[in-house]
Amino acid sequence: MVKDLTNGSVAKQLILFALPLFAANALQAVYNMVDMIIVGRFIGGYGMSAVSIGGDVLHLLTFFSIGFATAGQVLIARNVGAGKMDEVRKTIGTLFTFLLGISILVSIICFVLRVPILNALNTPAESYGYAMDYMVTCIVGLFFIYGYNIVSAILRGMGDSKRPFVFVGIAAVLNNILDYLFVVVFHMAVFGAALATVIGQGVSFIASLIYLYIRRESFGFDFKLSSFAISRTVLRPLVLLGIPMAIQSAAVSFSKVLLIAWINLDGVVYSALAGLYNKINLIAAVFSMAFTTAGASMVGQNLGAAKNERIPRILGTILAIGFILFTLMAALVAIFPSEIYSIFTDDASVLAIASIITMPMILNFYGAATRSAAFALINGSGNTRLNLAVALIDGILLRIGFAALLCFGFRMGSLGCWFGDAVAGFAPMMIGLTFFLSGRWKKKTA
Repeated sequence: MVKDLTNGSVAKQLILFALPLFAANALQAVYNMVDMIIVGRFIGGYGMSAVSIGGDVLHLLTFFSIGFATAGQVLIARNVGAGKMDEVRKTIGTLFTFLLGISILVSIICFVLRVPILNALNTPAESYGYAMDYMVTCIVGLFFIYGYNIVSAILRGMGDSKRPFVFVGIAAVLNNILDYLFVVVFHMAVFGAALATVIGQGVSFIASLIYLYIRRESFGFDFKLSSFAISRTVLRPLVLLGIPMAIQSAAVSFSKVLLIAWINLDGVVYSALAGLYNKINLIAAVFSMAFTTAGASMVGQNLGAAKNERIPRILGTILAIGFILFTLMAALVAIFPSEIYSIFTDDASVLAIASIITMPMILNFYGAATRSAAFALINGSGNTRLNLAVALIDGILLRIGFAALLCFGFRMGSLGCWFGDAVAGFAPMMIGLTFFLSGRWKKKTA
C-alpha cells in the first residue's frame, strides 16, 4: 500500500498520482452539482438558494476534518519517506479517535444552534424551510464525512490515490441515483437531496474502512481497540500542524458563508445565483485540491528523504499544468456562458442576471491555478506558522476585506462579493512564492 514518491520522473509521478485524485474530486464535484441541477430544475430558485446556503454551512463544519486530515496525511507521508512505519501506525490510530470524536461534538453543537445559524445568514424567508431541512440532514451525516476524509488521508499519505477515487465513485453513483429517486420520484424536495448526499458518504466511508481493515497487514495497523489510543507523541505534531490547517479551511469557509449572508440581502434570486457561482467554481477546486494533495504528499516524502532538489520540479509542473487547464476552462465560460448556466437551472429570473458572475469566475480559475502549487509547498513542508498566516490573510483579511470594500464601499452589491472572493484567491501564491524563495521550506518544522 506504500508508494515511493522520492525516485523517478517528477512529472510522471505527479500526474499519475494526481489523476485519480482529480477523478475523485471531479466525481465529488459532479454529485454536488447534481444536487443543484436536480433541485434547480424540479424545485426552482428557492431550492437552489437553500442548497447554496446549506452547502456552505456544511463546508464550514468540515473545517476540522479537512485541516486535521491534511495534517495527518503530511505526517504519514513524511514518516513513510523517512521509513518510520511505527510512527505511521500511531498516527492512524490517533487520527481516527481524535477526528471522529470532534465530528460528534460539532454535530451536537450545530444542531442545537441550527436556528441562530440560519438567521445569522439572512436566509430568505422563501427558502428558509428548505435550507433548514438541508442543513440539519447534513449535520447528522458529519460523522461519515469526517470518517471518509480520515481514510483518504491515510491512503494518500502512503502514496495511494487510486482507492480514494474508487470510494468517491461509490458515493457519486449512489448519490446521483438517490437524488433523482428522492427528489423527482418521491417528491422529498431539498431534504431528499441532502439525504442522498449523506447516504452516499456513509456507504463510501464504510466501504473504505472495510478495505483498510482487509489490507491492515500491509501497513501494520491491526484495528484492535488499543490501537486507537491517542498517542501523545503523535498528537502534539498533529495539533501543531492541524490547527493552522483547520483555521485555514475554516477561515476561507467562514468568509464564504459571510459573503453568502451579504449576497442574501439582495434577495432569493441572487442567493440562487450564488449557488450557481459556487457549484461551477467546484470545477476549479477539482484541479486545485487534486494537485495540492498530490503535491503535498510528494513534497512531504521528498523532504523526509532529504531530496530537496526535486521540490522545484514538483511545483513547476503543478503551475504549468494549471495554467494550461484553466485557460481552456476560462475560454469555455467566456464563449458559452448561457449554455453552461442553463445546465443548472431554467429559472428565467436567475438566468437573466447570470452573466454578471462570468468575469469573477474566470478570475477565480486563475487564482486556483496558482493556489495549488503554493499550498503543495506550504502543506507538504508542515510549516504551521505559515499555514496560520495564509489562513488569516487569505481567509479573513483579504477575502472579507475586499468583498466588504467592493460590496458596501463601492456599492457593487453581490458583484463586489464575487470579485472580492476571486481577487483574494491570489494571496496564497504571493505568500508561497516568498516562502519558496526564502528557502525556509528546507527546514524541518513539524
